[in-house]
Amino acid sequence: MRTQVVIIGGGPSGLLLGQLLHTQGIKAVVLERKTRDYVLSRIRAGILERGTIALMHEAGVGARLEKEGYVHDGTIISYGDEDFTVNFKEHTGTSVVVYGQTEVTRDLYDAREAAGLETVFNVEQVQIHGADTDASYVTYEVDGAEQRIDCDYIAGCDGFHGVSRQAIPLSVRKEYEKVYPFGWLGILSETPPVNEELIYAASERGFALCSMRNENLSRYYIQCSLSDKPEDWTDEAFWQELKRRIPKAHADKLVTGPSIEKSIAPLRSFVTEPMRWGRLFLCGDAAHIVPPTGAKGLNTAASDIHYLYQGLKQHYREHDSTGLDAYSEKALARVWKAERFSWWMTNLLHRFPDQTAFDLKMQKADIDFLRSNREAQSVMAQNYIGLPY
Repeated sequence: MRTQVVIIGGGPSGLLLGQLLHTQGIKAVVLERKTRDYVLSRIRAGILERGTIALMHEAGVGARLEKEGYVHDGTIISYGDEDFTVNFKEHTGTSVVVYGQTEVTRDLYDAREAAGLETVFNVEQVQIHGADTDASYVTYEVDGAEQRIDCDYIAGCDGFHGVSRQAIPLSVRKEYEKVYPFGWLGILSETPPVNEELIYAASERGFALCSMRNENLSRYYIQCSLSDKPEDWTDEAFWQELKRRIPKAHADKLVTGPSIEKSIAPLRSFVTEPMRWGRLFLCGDAAHIVPPTGAKGLNTAASDIHYLYQGLKQHYREHDSTGLDAYSEKALARVWKAERFSWWMTNLLHRFPDQTAFDLKMQKADIDFLRSNREAQSVMAQNYIGLPY
C-alpha cells in the first residue's frame, strides 16, 4: 500500500490532521492501536481555544460544536473564601468553549467514516523506517499479519508512550521535563455545575477545580498525593474535601451525587526537541506534555496540527517545502509559551510540599496582584483563550 501521509495515532490530533488533509485532497491513512470505542471511552478535558475552534470549522466538523458547546467568557480565581473573575471577553474580545475532547473525537471519527477514509484499528508492532531518507515507510501488524505502507511523510500523533518520538535517535533529540510532586483526583458526576464559569481554587488544603461538560454533567478535581489511589477516596470524602477548598458561597450551592468516573492524573511538563526528523513530524503529546492547569494539552496539539497541515498543503499544492522546513521551529515557539503558562498557573494555585512561609506569601502576593491589576488579567486572558498561530 502507498499513501501520501501516514498518521500514527487515532486520537483527536491525528484525526484532525487527517480531516484537514482530506479537504485538500491529500491522501492519509490513520493507524490506531486500540478500537474506536476504546478511544471514545477516554475522558479528557474539553476547553477549546479560538484557534482549535477555527480548525474544527476548517475541517468541516464544527456544526455540533457550535450547537452544543458552552461558551465561557471568563473564569473565577479563588483563594480561601475570596474570589474574583478574569473576563476573557472584556480583555481579548473572544471566549473559550467547553466541549469535551470525547465529543471532538467523535465528530472527527464520524466525519472520517462518512468520507470513506481509511483508518486501521488494533494495530500492533508499529515501526517507522527510513524517516531520514527519501523512502520512508511504516510497518505494523494486524491479527498477527505484517503490513507495510510506503509514504511521503509520517505524522507521529501517538501520544507520550507511542513509538514516534522513540524513532528519533537520542543523538538527535533533547528532552526537557519537570515532574510535579502531586496529582489531580478527578470525578465526573451527573450533577449541575456549581457555577456557570470554571472555578480555579487555591486554598491552604491544596488546589481544586470546578468544571463541567454540560448543564447536567460536572467535572471536579482536587490536588492529591501521588501515592493516593482512586479507591482510597469515597465519593463522600471527595465532596467534603472539595467543599473545604472552594469559597463557602460556592460550597453551599454545590450539588453532590454519585461519581460515574474517578481517576488520578500525575502532572508533568515535558518537551522534546526537535519536533521533526527527516520525514517524521511529531505532534501533540508525542512531543510535549503540559499540566492540565490552564487547559493547554489538546489546544497545543491542535496548534501543531495547524503548522503541519499548512506545511503539507503548501508542499502538495505549491511544491514549496518552506512550511515543512519551518515546522519544528514554529511549533516549538508556541509550545514553550503554552508550557510557561501552564507552569505559571500550576505554581500560582497549588501547594508544594517544600514551600516555605516566604514562598506562601509570594504565592498569595501573586494572586493579589492578578486580582488588582488589569494588565495582569489581560495577559492571563490572552494566554487562556490561546495565543495566535
